[in-house]
Amino acid sequence: MIGQWMFGPKLRDEEVVSLTVDAKVGGRFSFLVRRGGQEIDHVGRYLEIDRPRRLVFTWGIAGFSVDETDVTIEIVPSEGGCELTLTHRKVWSEYAERTQGGWTTMVQALAKELDTI
Repeated sequence: MIGQWMFGPKLRDEEVVSLTVDAKVGGRFSFLVRRGGQEIDHVGRYLEIDRPRRLVFTWGIAGFSVDETDVTIEIVPSEGGCELTLTHRKVWSEYAERTQGGWTTMVQALAKELDTI
């Protein structure tokens, strides 16, 4: 499902090369995509998993930076379904706008995917 709303040709001009997820606290993930002829490996580690309310993980690009950022997703029930709040901390200032745009695109794609279920 990650390939349907987070990465891939439905979202941007890219190809999903591989998606690896070990969804447990301490587990790691790798989302490898090919974009513009370049392979980009989005990597991280799960810090907290409190289904279905909260998910906290690190986020980085393999080979690009030794610094990991932190992402927190909180989900609260609402009258129409639920409300998702995504907070991404420690983003480099020069990437802040691009990061916000990327997450916005992905969350909107997730909403569309969930509407079809």
